[in-house]
Amino acid sequence: MTISIAAETPLQEDVRVMIEELNAFMNPLTPSEFQFQMTAEQIAESATTLFVARDEAGRAVGMGALKVHDAGLGEVKRMYTRDRVRGMGVGRDLLRRVERLAHEKGLKELKLETGEAPGFEEAWRVYERGGYTVCGAFLDYPDSGWSRFYMKKLG
Repeated sequence: MTISIAAETPLQEDVRVMIEELNAFMNPLTPSEFQFQMTAEQIAESATTLFVARDEAGRAVGMGALKVHDAGLGEVKRMYTRDRVRGMGVGRDLLRRVERLAHEKGLKELKLETGEAPGFEEAWRVYERGGYTVCGAFLDYPDSGWSRFYMKKLG
């Protein structure tokens, strides 16, 4: 299967559906007060770039975003792949695309927050295989025990 990845607006109907799928996946795994979801409108703000993975038929099969916080720090957001492409490297490729943009923007470090509960193991593998290491809470995320934080220094 050939997958293409490009920066796209999150305000497309098929991308909105994918955002809803990601939220539906996370909702039963983590209490709502410890979920840090972004709407399509929030993702569309200028500090965030969304990458969408599409199959050869043009169907959206995954997404991942870079949110720039300051001159040195970027955050990986809204990483998701649909079931039918899991295990095919789409998550890895999206993460690499986010990293490439972070390099282009001159960022020194990427961080991310994900769940710390059963059900997030596949995400942990993608990040750890991508060279991310577990770190402490950052920005205004609470250290609640419901989140796992990762970071990667960019060279």
